[in-house]
Amino acid sequence: MTDQTHPAASPDPTDPAALAADLREALRPLWRRLGEHRTLSMGKVGILARLDRHGSLTATDLAAHERISHQAVAGAVRELGQMGLVSRSPDPADGRRVLITLTDSGRARLDTERSAGQEWLIHAVTDELSESERATLAAAVPLLGRLDAEGTR
Repeated sequence: MTDQTHPAASPDPTDPAALAADLREALRPLWRRLGEHRTLSMGKVGILARLDRHGSLTATDLAAHERISHQAVAGAVRELGQMGLVSRSPDPADGRRVLITLTDSGRARLDTERSAGQEWLIHAVTDELSESERATLAAAVPLLGRLDAEGTR
């Protein structure tokens, strides 16, 4: 029998497991809202964004950077190529390899995909957060970016 006079202590919000669970629950609906107007999958947008940041890459390099299977990259690249968003060409340094390059149409589509949900987010940040809360959020953004650093080591 539990003692009703002493409620259980609430979990420490800085405990890594509790913090990870809280962060996941807070990000999930935001991510859904941001993706409502996207026309490409997250994986395809990730491939386009990677090519935009790093230039031409092989499918193997894309798979490693995006942490998805080579088969998934090959299928996505095939579909992106059919849409005219990427092109494939032999690697001038090693003709056995194929480089995947973002086309001008791909860059324009990436810009469109990136802006999907942006207006909603701008209004949410403006309407729902005070100036000091926006400053706190701004300070947290670099920390959130560092959470993925493990995957790039």
